[in-house]
Amino acid sequence: MSDFGDALVSRSDIARMAGVRRPAVTNWERRHPDFPEPVAPSAGSDEPEAFRADRVLEWLSGRTVPANALRPGEPTGTTYGDRFRSAWHGSGSGNLLTAVEQLSRRDADRLRGRLRISDYLDLLLTLVFARSQDQEQWSRYVDDPETILQTLRMPEGGEVPLAEVVRFLDDTPQPTPAEGRQAFDRLLELFSSADARAAEEFFTPRSVSRVMGRVLAAQGPAKRLHDPFCRTGELLTAYLDAATEHGAAMPEQVVGRAPREEFLRIAQMNLAIHGARHSLILPGRHSPARSHGLGDAPGSFDAVITNPPFGSVGPWPDTSPAYWRYGASRSREFDWLQYVVSCLAPGGRAAVLMPAGAGFRGSAERETRARLVEDGVVECVMSLPPQLFELTSVQTHIWLLRSPRMGGEEVLFVDGSGLGSMATRTRRELSDAEIDSLVRSYASWRQTRNGEGRQAGLPRLSRPVSRKEIAAHDHRLEPALYVREHLPSAGAFDDPAAARARLVELSAQLRRLHAAAGNVDNLAEEQLRRYGL
Repeated sequence: MSDFGDALVSRSDIARMAGVRRPAVTNWERRHPDFPEPVAPSAGSDEPEAFRADRVLEWLSGRTVPANALRPGEPTGTTYGDRFRSAWHGSGSGNLLTAVEQLSRRDADRLRGRLRISDYLDLLLTLVFARSQDQEQWSRYVDDPETILQTLRMPEGGEVPLAEVVRFLDDTPQPTPAEGRQAFDRLLELFSSADARAAEEFFTPRSVSRVMGRVLAAQGPAKRLHDPFCRTGELLTAYLDAATEHGAAMPEQVVGRAPREEFLRIAQMNLAIHGARHSLILPGRHSPARSHGLGDAPGSFDAVITNPPFGSVGPWPDTSPAYWRYGASRSREFDWLQYVVSCLAPGGRAAVLMPAGAGFRGSAERETRARLVEDGVVECVMSLPPQLFELTSVQTHIWLLRSPRMGGEEVLFVDGSGLGSMATRTRRELSDAEIDSLVRSYASWRQTRNGEGRQAGLPRLSRPVSRKEIAAHDHRLEPALYVREHLPSAGAFDDPAAARARLVELSAQLRRLHAAAGNVDNLAEEQLRRYGL
C-alpha cells in the first residue's frame, strides 16, 4: 500500500507534504509551465482538482528548499520532493497520518464498499481515536474487527473489509498524542467537507475556528467552557488549542450541545483527543426558543463560543423566552445571541459567529442591537471575508460579547473583509499571518484599555468607536462603516504592528490580483482556442 501507483493528491495534500502553505502551490502552478497538470475529474465529482502523486514528486524533486526554510535536522540541499516522499511513505512520526491519507483518500473508493463517504470517514475517526487514545478498545477491534459496528451502531459493515483496515492501522507505530491528534484532525476535516455537501451542515472553517478560539482565549482562562451548538466540537477544540498555546490551564468543565445524534460521539472524541479533562456533549436543538427543556441554566459559563444556525424559523413560542431581555427575536441569529448572553456568568465572555446582515438589518433587530450596545454587552465586532464556508459565500462577523453591564464606552470594530486567498475555486482561507493580525488587533486594544499598550486599534484594520458614534449611525454594527471612514494618511504608520497589518492587507490584495490575472489569462486562452489561435 506504500507505492505511488496511480495515486492522486490535491493542492492541499501537496502543500502539507511539501511543508509549505497552501497559496505556495497555487503560485508554483501559475508561474511554472512545467508544473503537473491536474487529472480530469470524475463526472459529477465535488472533489477538489487532483494531481498524479508520482508526477508531483518528480517536479518537487527539482526544487531545493531555501536555507532559511529548512527544518531542524534537514541538510542543505534538501528538496521539496524529499519532504513529499518522506511524508508519503512515513518517517517515524508520520506513519499514522500517512496511513490515514491512504485509507481516507487514495484507497477510499475501494475500501468503503456501499457506505457513504461520510459514514466511512466516521468509521475511520473511531478507529484512529481508539488507536491513539484507548488501547483496551483498540485491542478489541484487532481481535474482532466487527465490534466496531457496535460502537457505530451500524447493523452491518456495508462490505467494508474491516479486518484489512484495522490491520493496516495496527501495523503503524504507536502514535504520540500529537500524532494521534494530527491524524484525527485530518480525518475530521475530510468528514466535515463530505458531510457539509451531503447534509448542508455549515461546519466552522478551520481558519475561522482559530480566530474565534484565540480571541476568546486572549481574554484569560475559563473554568467553564460551552458551545450550545457544537456540531463536531471544532470551536471548543480551537479554544483548547489556543489555551494550550498560551500556557493557560485547561477548563475544568467543557460542555457542548450537538444538533445531531452522530455528532455526540464525534464531538466527545474530538474533545478528548485535544486534552479536555472533563467534557460532556448533550443533545441540542436548532433554536433555543424551541428547545423543549434542552437548554442550559442561566449564568452557567465563563466562556461561550459558538457558530449557531442562521435564518428565520417558525413558529415561535406564544410566550417570549425569559432570555429575550433585549427584544423579541424573529431570526435565529438574534434568538441565539440573546441565549448566549443569558448563559454567561458574571464576568463571562463569548465569541459568536453571526451573518453580516445581523449588523445592519432594521426594525426589531435594530432595536435589539441598540439595547445590547447600551447595556455594554457588545465588546467587538470583527468582519471576515466572504467564501470561507464550504457551501455558501455568505459573509460573516465574529461578535465578541461580555456579561451585561460589564462594558465600557467603546466597541472595537475590526475589518477583515478584504483578507484571505482562494484555497479552491470556490473557497477562501485566512493565512496564519492574517489570523495573527486579526487576533492582535483585538488583543492590543484590550491591553490599551488595561493600560498595558500605547495604541488603540490598528490603522486600516481596526478602530474603537464610542457608543455615541454608533447611535449616530443608527446602531449599525458594520466594521467597514467605521474603519474605512477613518483611514490614516500616507506615512501614518508609526507603530510596527500597524505597519505589519498594512503589509498583510497589501499581500492579500496582491494575491487576489494575481488570482484575477490568472483567471483572465485562462479566459483569454480559451477564447483564442475557440478561434483556432
